[in-house]
Amino acid sequence: MMLKPLTRRLRNPSRRAGFTLIEILLVIVIIMMLAAALVIFVLPQREGAERNTTRLLLMQVQNALDTYRLNVGRYPTDDEGGLGALLVKPQYENETLGERWQGPYLKPGTKLLDAWGNQLVYESVDVSTDETDSTQLPYRLYSMGPDGQSDTEDDITLMEEADGTQDSTTVLDQNP
Repeated sequence: MMLKPLTRRLRNPSRRAGFTLIEILLVIVIIMMLAAALVIFVLPQREGAERNTTRLLLMQVQNALDTYRLNVGRYPTDDEGGLGALLVKPQYENETLGERWQGPYLKPGTKLLDAWGNQLVYESVDVSTDETDSTQLPYRLYSMGPDGQSDTEDDITLMEEADGTQDSTTVLDQNP
């Protein structure tokens, strides 16, 4: 007689076919913990990657500016289109300068945008009046950083390594 109740349970599988509420909640908690770990570990890596990508672009533009100066004899001016003179030959008043231009100095299609979609900033600096630093470049090249505001603490700039100082951009951030 013991066989009848056992066979009834085996024939009626609907009692054990689904998941309990506790099992479903446990799976949801595990998924949420994995998502939280992903956010904690991946977001800082993404921010560091954006900063490093922008630094690399600034170094590439700086090298292109130096090559432009070697060919033309000076850095591009605002009248010549600023950084645009690295991609497209500007209209020079002096024909000999036009003959010296051997660009494009950056790969065609290069966008002069940082990782956050902001234009790179290229400003001429008058170094003739500043006697304190003879190694200063005659231009300022930087990215406005994630906030898109100029002259804030999150701006990404490159400094000349010859002066012996290191900017936060010359050493890659270990912990952004």
